[in-house]
Amino acid sequence: MTALEFDLSDSSFWARPMSERRQAFDLLRRRDTPVFFEEPEISFAPKGPGYHALVRHADILEASRNPEVFSSGQGGATNIPDLPPEFAEYFGSMINMDDPRHARLRRIVSRAFTPKMIKQFESDVETAAEKIVDDLLVTGPGCDFVTEVAARLPLKIICDMMGIPERDYQFVFERSNMILGGFDPEYVGTDVEGIAERLLTAGMELQQLMQDLAAHRLDNPTGDLTSSLVNANIDGERLTSQELGSFFILLVVAGNETTRNAISYGLRLLTKNPDQRELWRQDFDKHAPTAVEEIVRLASPVNFMRRKVTRDHVMNGNQYRQGEKVVLYYWAANRDPAVFDDPERFDITRQPNPHVGFGGPGPHFCLGAHLARREITVMFRELLRRVPGIEGHKPDRLHSAFINGIKHMECVF
Repeated sequence: MTALEFDLSDSSFWARPMSERRQAFDLLRRRDTPVFFEEPEISFAPKGPGYHALVRHADILEASRNPEVFSSGQGGATNIPDLPPEFAEYFGSMINMDDPRHARLRRIVSRAFTPKMIKQFESDVETAAEKIVDDLLVTGPGCDFVTEVAARLPLKIICDMMGIPERDYQFVFERSNMILGGFDPEYVGTDVEGIAERLLTAGMELQQLMQDLAAHRLDNPTGDLTSSLVNANIDGERLTSQELGSFFILLVVAGNETTRNAISYGLRLLTKNPDQRELWRQDFDKHAPTAVEEIVRLASPVNFMRRKVTRDHVMNGNQYRQGEKVVLYYWAANRDPAVFDDPERFDITRQPNPHVGFGGPGPHFCLGAHLARREITVMFRELLRRVPGIEGHKPDRLHSAFINGIKHMECVF
């Protein structure tokens, strides 16, 4: 590529080799102003006015710090076209809200994700990781690392937190794949016209699962998070039934999909960089904090979030008009050479590492970052201790503009 001969709104761009994606974003970063793209056409939403692609680290930090100018609540943050009203019932979670509604919901649910609360789950995470590696050793090499290892840990922890029984794990896994399946025919099929119906059905089924459990927990509380949310007022507030359902969808989709992909990319990075694997293995605890941050930086499981400009505004020398859209490409910002020395190099000792893999600073920073870091740490501690030679080969990437995912990856050891 020697010119802007690509379109970020074209679904085929996101199926191109990763080397071409890197080159495309390098070209975008070199432009004096953010490049404007037409919006993608989808069957279930009207085509909007287009968007500015923010690919520089500095732009994403600034937009994230100014939610009153760059709104998440006007049409949704998780998609470029505005969400139709019927989607809000299932996908209208706090990630797609502005204050004060966002602040209210985050205040209610955030107490489950403090470092103190996450510490209470540490033994559960460790026990789950041990069982996963036990099963991996029985299954043997040649299996799918994503489904047999990476996906199992976050799915179990989140379901256990909410009180979802093990018999429903696969149900939750399949629906979350469908919601974040992007353009991938393995998850959403080839019937483009039917995508909206499948998304709404998956959202409805997950919300119904949570609402049924919540109704039961009202009279039969346990120690799970669902019981806490439906039975206890927090500062005089509690979630409505619809809010609880939407929060559950956000939790299982964001918490499961993103951590799964970070773990999958982590193994791939260690496979391609055996010197870094050996360095980490020799002193795991010393390097774990910086290694996990470096995995998240290069994995960048969420490619982007979208914002809508609420008033005319100048940011870093560029003018944005009220009503315009900007798309924050975290994947690109995490490779910005103005911030990261030799950005494509995997360095488990990299410090500082101001990546935006958990979102930029501000009110929408990932609520589950503590839990995700813990799960990634525990999973790799168990793998490098018991299966030190494990390698991830032939990653089958998800065809999605939103999620930087790996669907399948053969592992050998």
